[in-house]
Amino acid sequence: MRYAIVIEKAGNNVSAHVPDLPGCVATGPSVTAVEEEIRAAIRFHLEGLRADGALIPAPTSLAEYVEA
Repeated sequence: MRYAIVIEKAGNNVSAHVPDLPGCVATGPSVTAVEEEIRAAIRFHLEGLRADGALIPAPTSLAEYVEA
């Protein structure tokens, strides 16, 4: 499954979250680092949902850039 992520500058760090997986977040010192961390966080989050017998949310969020 491919989940959309949102990456934001957060002070001296970079943070990421997954709109389709509430509570699934990661931080890191760079975009590259936070991308690696959010991949691991998604896997961990999904493993926890499976272990709890919860449904795995389907990816539904879309990300797009628009000119303003």
